[in-house]
Amino acid sequence: MITYLILLALTGLVVGALARLALPGKDPMSIPQTMLIGIAGSLLAGLVVYAVTGGRSTAGFVLSVLFTTALVYLVRRRRGGTLTDPGLAARHR
Repeated sequence: MITYLILLALTGLVVGALARLALPGKDPMSIPQTMLIGIAGSLLAGLVVYAVTGGRSTAGFVLSVLFTTALVYLVRRRRGGTLTDPGLAARHR
């Protein structure tokens, strides 16, 4: 169980980091936030693929990164940013 949780956290970190790299600009997220958004994007991708295929296929790494990128974009929009500008940097000047 501990090994599963460690692998889940590492996978979430890798997927979340790749998603953050896919969008231009800096994202003011901590490492735990990156892990959580990576896990959430992977879970969401898995649920969508499960619903579409009826459980005959898995989401895969690329689809997980795409869904996580969409979640990072939504978080960025929620914080007042745009696609290329995270939004919080202008407020701290």
